[in-house]
Amino acid sequence: MTTLKKGDKAPQFSGIDQDGKSHQLADYAGKKLVVFFYPKASTPGCTTEACDLRDNFERFQANNYELLGVSADSAKAQAKFRDKYEFPFPLLADEDKSVINGFGVWGPKKFMGREYDGIHRTTFVIDENGIIEDVITTVKTKAHADQILK
Repeated sequence: MTTLKKGDKAPQFSGIDQDGKSHQLADYAGKKLVVFFYPKASTPGCTTEACDLRDNFERFQANNYELLGVSADSAKAQAKFRDKYEFPFPLLADEDKSVINGFGVWGPKKFMGREYDGIHRTTFVIDENGIIEDVITTVKTKAHADQILK
């Protein structure tokens, strides 16, 4: 699981969003970046989390933050998720899990007594210089923006 911690250099990543547009860490130089990993588009917890971020998007912008959601869903699923809930931020379709593995958020999980590998809901706050400012592993889906914008 994630070994990245506060003060570490953020991994250089490159991924494609729901519209086929490429995003990499260098694109966000000079801005703060929130990279939030979620298990699956359009599921209840992920929808609650992403909608909380959407509803607070102006607060993020006012503080020089960009947001980037990441899951292993297809670009089509991400586009459907974004369009249905009108998210103003891109969602990476990380089907090959290169970004997910780069940040170390893929690993064993337990749900209803069943063990399986999946994405651990984790958020990384990266500063203007590409340094990790915060790692949130206990995400409160209904109040995630407040966890980030303390």
